[in-house]
Amino acid sequence: MKSGKYLKSKINHIDIETDNVVDLVDSFSSMAFQSRNLANAAKIYNKMVNDKDCTIILCLAGSLFSAGLKRLVYQMVSNNMVDAIVSTGAIIVDQDFFEALGFDHYIGTPLVDDEDLRKNAVDRIYDTYISEDELRVCDRTIGEIANSLEHKPYSSREFIEEMGRYLSKHGKKDDSVVLEAYKKGMPIFVPAFSDCSAGFGLVQHQWDNPKSHVSIDSAKDFLELTKIKIDSKQSGLLMIGGGVPKNFAQDTVVAADMLNKRVPMHKYAIQITVADERDGALSGSTLKEAHSWGKVDTSYSQMVYSEATIALPILASYVYQKGGWRNRKPKNYNAMLEKI
Repeated sequence: MKSGKYLKSKINHIDIETDNVVDLVDSFSSMAFQSRNLANAAKIYNKMVNDKDCTIILCLAGSLFSAGLKRLVYQMVSNNMVDAIVSTGAIIVDQDFFEALGFDHYIGTPLVDDEDLRKNAVDRIYDTYISEDELRVCDRTIGEIANSLEHKPYSSREFIEEMGRYLSKHGKKDDSVVLEAYKKGMPIFVPAFSDCSAGFGLVQHQWDNPKSHVSIDSAKDFLELTKIKIDSKQSGLLMIGGGVPKNFAQDTVVAADMLNKRVPMHKYAIQITVADERDGALSGSTLKEAHSWGKVDTSYSQMVYSEATIALPILASYVYQKGGWRNRKPKNYNAMLEKI
């Protein structure tokens, strides 16, 4: 299908190294509403980065990388501002891995004829466009990676590590979170791994190999992330959105307790969300509520009710410009998990 009339202007990814927002965020501290909450969150995140005992887990939900936040998270990984990622599948596979294969997301509009988009093989993510034909290449590449592996169960972390290995040989762009995490031995977990392009590729793989094939073991994901929590003296959560990644990371405290491993609650916790807690939604449940479950300490916690493409660049830029990350080294949890 012809899609040229829609796929014209590429999404540009924001860069946290370019503008110093420290003075701006400090001024937010003397304001009110979400500006003050964001300033407090930035200071808590800075505490995480400067706490030598803290393992920082970044939780991602929503179409963040397609919106222009991929390079920002790549820089966070590159500069040791996070130690592990828990994410939805679309962010890691359909957006990061997709772009690393040489493709792009494009500026669009929700005020469009979606039937015409369908006829032109263009998929819409609110006001962003992506080529369906290129996405199918991403699907098939996941299947090819699965075909190349020993046919057995893998955690999503293990499979994403293989995706990084593939990009190290065949990738077209360097600013990939999957590739950078692979280089640093930093784990990426996608608990609902089949809910994205990975699912289509694995469906094809299992269809072609019905008796012996690669599968994803979500319980192993949970166990591996729990092992990271057990290994950490302290931990901090930076949660963008909610849903499965948020709950998955929080639950490691309870899981460790069930294994008779006494670990502290997550010492630090930040959630950036626009979700409402009043309907009991997982995405909107507050950090104060999580404390009732024994998951999150409230001493250094902050809810920020803001849209991620606005709040995360300010938050990450503040911590980057403060420079505490210069004293952090990669924890290489992949190597630790592979030894166990």
